[in-house]
Amino acid sequence: MNNNPAGDAGLLWSVNMAKTYGFGIIGTGMIADFHARAIGDLPNARLVGGCDIDRERADKFAERHHCRAFYDFEAILADPNIDVVTICTPSGLHMEPAIAAARHGKHVVCEKPLEITLERCDRMIAACRKAGVALAGLFPARAAEASQLLKRAVDSGRFGRLTLCDAYIKWWRSQEYYDSGGWRGTWKLDGGGALMNQSIHTIDMLQWLAGPVESVFAFTDRLAHKRIEVEDVAVAALRFRSGALGVIEGSSAAYPGHPKEIHISGEKGSAFLRDSSFTVWKFAEEKTEDKKILRKHGLREAKAGAGAADPRTITWEGHRVQFEDAARAIRTGREPMVSGAEARKAVEIILAVYKSAQTGSVVRLPLRSTPKFGDPHVAARRLRRGR
Repeated sequence: MNNNPAGDAGLLWSVNMAKTYGFGIIGTGMIADFHARAIGDLPNARLVGGCDIDRERADKFAERHHCRAFYDFEAILADPNIDVVTICTPSGLHMEPAIAAARHGKHVVCEKPLEITLERCDRMIAACRKAGVALAGLFPARAAEASQLLKRAVDSGRFGRLTLCDAYIKWWRSQEYYDSGGWRGTWKLDGGGALMNQSIHTIDMLQWLAGPVESVFAFTDRLAHKRIEVEDVAVAALRFRSGALGVIEGSSAAYPGHPKEIHISGEKGSAFLRDSSFTVWKFAEEKTEDKKILRKHGLREAKAGAGAADPRTITWEGHRVQFEDAARAIRTGREPMVSGAEARKAVEIILAVYKSAQTGSVVRLPLRSTPKFGDPHVAARRLRRGR
């Protein structure tokens, strides 16, 4: 484990185990409420303020969460009571406040995706490393107990050689969802559609469990929504560096929205995770713990799936665990559960999928730079016609 993530910059990370950390939230849209509630559940954290260029929205947020309202991110960063900032701005506007926070010596926790281009991700990572502050990406699905059990099973070799590793995200977002925010469904600020916004959590889980992706071949299209620039359906075939093959199916056009699933299969076992419950947990070499895992985490009834149809239905428990981990990382000087470099990986896979769908060719990773993308429906139509 790297105990000095800042390299030679000189750590600002505290080792005061009794410290209570002051948090500030930049961007007070819907997801900021989940951040605020998660912070409020931590014994060693307090929410100092929320910042938004929309003064009315900032004021309402501050009233809801009993904190101070700020209207400019330089102002919130200047507050000496704030140790950590969380970034809840639109996806393509994560970099600027994150870099500014690093320059002010504030630790950074960033909503998914880390950013929407590799270059912007890399600038964030470099700025935090130079300043000696923590940078954590938010992927709450990793924090679930069932996810941790699955990760341990993979890492301990219970599956033998991995053979098929898949992610299925058949979610639904209404047209009203896209129309409600001018940034939604745009390349400039959303960075993509069903993959970059909704499916990224499960794509991150897939690469975390199955390892690095070597190459992808993909199709994307926009089939159910209007007035958006990006995809609402995508399928991709993957080859992992381990040799395993896999599939990503991601959509915001699968009414009424279904639980997300991760399938991990190998020569010695298979486990299928539906949200946070196992539909399959079976290994050639059984252990006494397997029955206990199925009793606690086996699927008992069909559920709609957290966030499958409405992003407001998720809980903040995963965020709470990650905020707690970030505070612990700051105290001890270790990397967070999901570092900036780790959060970048899902972005790169998604960009490779988009590039393959636009060009009709296999794309190998790592990418050298972020490709430019156009209308997925036009690209799909052009490829169908062989042009």
